[in-house]
Amino acid sequence: RKIIFEKQWFYLDNAIGHIYGTTFEVTSGGNLQPKQEVEEAATETKEAGTDNRNIVDDGKSQKLTHDDIKALKDKGIKGQEIVQQLIENSTTFRDKTEFAQDKYIKKKKKKYEAVITIVKPSTRILSTMYYAREPGKINHLRYDTLAQMLTLGNIRAGNKMIVMETCAGLVLGAVMERMGGYGSIIQMYPGGGPVRAATSCFGFPKHFFDNLHEFPLSKVDSLLSGTFSMETLPLEPEDNTLAEEESNGLTDEKQTCLQETEDESAPEAAMEVNQTEEQETMDINAEDVEFKENKEKESKENVREKQRKQWERRKKLIETAALLREKNADGLIVASKFHPTPLLLSLLEFVAPSRPFVVYCQYKEPLLECYTKLRERGGVINLKLSETWLRNYQVLPDRSHPKLTMSGGGGYLLSGITVVLDKGKADSSTSEALKTDEPSSKRCKVQDLHC
Repeated sequence: RKIIFEKQWFYLDNAIGHIYGTTFEVTSGGNLQPKQEVEEAATETKEAGTDNRNIVDDGKSQKLTHDDIKALKDKGIKGQEIVQQLIENSTTFRDKTEFAQDKYIKKKKKKYEAVITIVKPSTRILSTMYYAREPGKINHLRYDTLAQMLTLGNIRAGNKMIVMETCAGLVLGAVMERMGGYGSIIQMYPGGGPVRAATSCFGFPKHFFDNLHEFPLSKVDSLLSGTFSMETLPLEPEDNTLAEEESNGLTDEKQTCLQETEDESAPEAAMEVNQTEEQETMDINAEDVEFKENKEKESKENVREKQRKQWERRKKLIETAALLREKNADGLIVASKFHPTPLLLSLLEFVAPSRPFVVYCQYKEPLLECYTKLRERGGVINLKLSETWLRNYQVLPDRSHPKLTMSGGGGYLLSGITVVLDKGKADSSTSEALKTDEPSSKRCKVQDLHC
């Protein structure tokens, strides 16, 4: 299919078979050709000015017009030659400083040279791309915050992780990449089904998905209360299809038997007339009958396929419920657009003691509420609410400096470690808190006054 990227369109057919990191040129017709490495000819004596104070951007420094550049493109002249002609026809290029000249060449190469490098997908590349282009789809989760989540959650091979995210599958993909296909992941999802748009971009092999399970959030409460029960499971698809075929066969046989009895009871003359009429109608309607039969076969196949998928989905759901009932998950990752407090309090029930959990939120206030609720509830230690600070630097010879624009914020993280919750102590502490709303110092003063 046609790929459109950075105002370029091309087909990836010629890229198949090449290694990652190969650079291609986009030729006419959108075809990719591996770029030949050409040694740049050393410029004779590169003239450069001392500073740019006398250069005025009046739009008249370039002699080549837009139509001239279009004509050069139509002739089939490559981007490198167009850039060279732009340099030659620029009246201010020689007066610019060496750094400004490099910047000018880089800018023009990006615009006129159709060069593409295909790189292997990774968490870093995908998270950077999503944050730069569509941050709303990943709840403005910055790549350094995602790295902190993976570290604080102790994601490693062989773990049994619970992931609840609404970041288009980016967090799920990052966890899967870190685990390397070993261990199991249970994805909790809201709505009708899980969203895995970013996960599919990682290009994981098939066996990575063998231990990926999914469970709807709507059934978590019933699973915790012990009232979770699947609707009556359909029979295996083979049994259903057999039953359907047998019933259809029986009805066909009944119809033929009825026709035979009717034909026997009719007189001979009427039978001859009927036979001639039937032959005519059979010849006319033969195509319609075949078309109907094909349509019926297709509909039966669709029904069988639908039943088979439904049966497989329910079977997976029961397996996932059994995994959650064990309540021995090795960690919990939450990064969703929903309020974190009810999510975390319910999902922590499935995590084993002495295991880490990490919650991401774009805003600080929901996590503050979650922090206080967890402190009141107990069962967690080492609670930390943090925000990472990120600044990009340009690193070049004699001109390394922080970038002028930087990210305002990458979201907030609440992390901690689960411990065994003593329910008796928790109940008594909550009851005491309810009885005595006043601070202890005030209560002492009141008692002294009464004495």
